Amino acid sequence: MMVSTATRGITWEEYLNLPLTHYEIIDGEMKELPTPLFKHQRIVMRLGRYLDALAEEERNGLVIPAPYDIVIQRTPLRTRQPDLLFIRWERAQQIPDLPNQPRLEIAPDLVIEVLSPSDTASDWIEKLRDYHRIGVQEVWAVDPQSASVEVLRWAEESWRSLGVFTGEQPIVSELMGTVKLTPNNLFV
Repeated sequence: MMVSTATRGITWEEYLNLPLTHYEIIDGEMKELPTPLFKHQRIVMRLGRYLDALAEEERNGLVIPAPYDIVIQRTPLRTRQPDLLFIRWERAQQIPDLPNQPRLEIAPDLVIEVLSPSDTASDWIEKLRDYHRIGVQEVWAVDPQSASVEVLRWAEESWRSLGVFTGEQPIVSELMGTVKLTPNNLFV
């Protein structure tokens, strides 16, 4: 059962009863996310498989794919569903019964967003603000149209680019180190 948001926003209590699906809630208003393209999903799968294997090998964290809510704030309710998120193992262990949690109410360490043609610059800026607000340390903007990956790291007052990686350049991350996966492998 979907809750009408025509006259008022969704409350925290209503949100807790919503089915888990592919949407974000922005200031109480449900925003259904478009169905991703095949290309988008292939990129998410490649990144997810690689980063999950890396996290398992190094035993340093957990990689979670969308749809999985990150709560930005409860009032007015605001949630995000990045394509992938990474949370360091020591932080994940502090969340009681994490495998059975329907949402994350702490900041992941890394968020990965595969950009879609429908994403606008203002949407992207708003997402970055939300991720900063809760304390996300690093964001990867994966752009299928330019076949590039930009790694952004939060620095004192703003996001700082660690680089835009294309072709055979290995992706460099302060959280994950130098990733052996290159954009050429990612955008096949």
